[in-house]
Amino acid sequence: MTTSPASFASDELHARVRANLTRVRARIAASAPDPTRVAVLAVTKTFGVAEITVALELGLTDVGENYVEELCDKHTAVPEATLRWHYLGVLQSNKIAKAARCADVLSGVARVKELERLARIKPGATVDVQVDFTGEGRRNGAPPSEVGALVRRARELELDVRGLMVIAPPEVAAARRAFARTVALAEEFGVRERSMGMSDDLELACEFGSTEVRVGRALFGPRLPGGHLA
Repeated sequence: MTTSPASFASDELHARVRANLTRVRARIAASAPDPTRVAVLAVTKTFGVAEITVALELGLTDVGENYVEELCDKHTAVPEATLRWHYLGVLQSNKIAKAARCADVLSGVARVKELERLARIKPGATVDVQVDFTGEGRRNGAPPSEVGALVRRARELELDVRGLMVIAPPEVAAARRAFARTVALAEEFGVRERSMGMSDDLELACEFGSTEVRVGRALFGPRLPGGHLA
C-alpha cells in the first residue's frame, strides 16, 4: 500500500508531537510536587489546524491563542466541542467582544474596565487575572498589589475567576520570586489555577506549584512564519 505525501506528513507530525509531549510530561514529572495537578495548555500561535488536530488526538483539550483573529479563525476551522479555547493576549477594547465570543477562558484580564465589559457581554465568563512583575508599561498584566481588587470585582460581577496567569521575567532569581508570589496570591484570594511556566521555564514553574504550563515550541517545534491555518 502506498502512503500519500499528505498522510505521511500527518503521520510524521503525529509522531513528532507525541514524542515532544512525552518529553514535556517527563519534565513536569521531574519537577512538580504533584505532576497529576499540572495540565498542559497547547499554545498554537502561528501553527495550523493540523497541529491542533494532533494535539486533540493526543488528549490535549486546552488550546491557547495570543491574537483574536487567529483565535476566531481556528475556532471556526476546528469546531470540536471537546476543545477548550484560551485567549492569552491583551483584551483590546475594540476586540474584547470577539475574543469573548470565541474563547472559553479569557486569561489576559488586567483591568477593572475589562471585567465590567466582559460581565455585560458574556455574563459568567471564565477569566484569569494576569499578573505582571516587571513593572514595565509595555507588558500586559496587573501589578501584584492590584490583584486582590481585580479578583473581588470579578466576583462581584459574577464572573468565574479561574486563576492567575503570569509570564515570568527571564532572569532565574526574578522568575522564582514571580512564581512564588503568584502562588501566594492564588492561595490568598482562593483561586484554583496558577497558569505559570512556558517552554523554557516550565520546570521552575512546576517546582513552585504551577497547575498549568503553556507550551508551544516544546510541543510543535519552531514557530511557523506566515499563515496560521495551513
